[in-house]
Amino acid sequence: MDPGYFLFHVKPLEAAARLSGLTLDASMRRKLERYIAWLGDEGMTAGGIGPAEAERLESRHIADSLLFASQIPAGSTEVWDLGSGVGLPGIPLAIVLPDTDFTLLDRSGRRGNLLRRVVRILDLANCEVRNAEIEHLEGEIGVIVTRATLPPEQMALVGESLLAPGGVAIMGGSWRRRPEHLGWETVEIPREVLDHTIWLLIMRRE
Repeated sequence: MDPGYFLFHVKPLEAAARLSGLTLDASMRRKLERYIAWLGDEGMTAGGIGPAEAERLESRHIADSLLFASQIPAGSTEVWDLGSGVGLPGIPLAIVLPDTDFTLLDRSGRRGNLLRRVVRILDLANCEVRNAEIEHLEGEIGVIVTRATLPPEQMALVGESLLAPGGVAIMGGSWRRRPEHLGWETVEIPREVLDHTIWLLIMRRE
């Protein structure tokens, strides 16, 4: 498809969904819209989102989160969102991938309570919230997602310790230039999709 089609004909959520191979049904749209409203109200009041983000919640935070789905292997049954904060990218992904179980992990008890509240509001049966320090996590997981919770060099060590064989870690961030880090593959999302270039860092465990 011509990249210009995204820029002139498709809203950010639709563009991100199409790029990721997702189909948004009416229920998903309602939950995404409700989550956007919650972020702009309670999420912002609690300090999880800065006031300057109010005008770009859909494009900068929700649509951006949906792009992670483009790198989640088909058939994945469980995903950990490390340093979830107010649920980004985990909650938008849980909405559009209802057959996948998501664990939203954050060290802060206050943010954990906030996450539990919005999970209840959105009735996300496939979401579990856990309070934990990343460095204390144990076990093996097939997919990790995170939005710049740690520098890539540190997150690479986390991925090596937690990813199951064949697993993948997907990391996003507000990079102004193309990021290149040892152990990570860089995937570029063209600016035509969300009106600005986005990069995802991908780590795969053999």
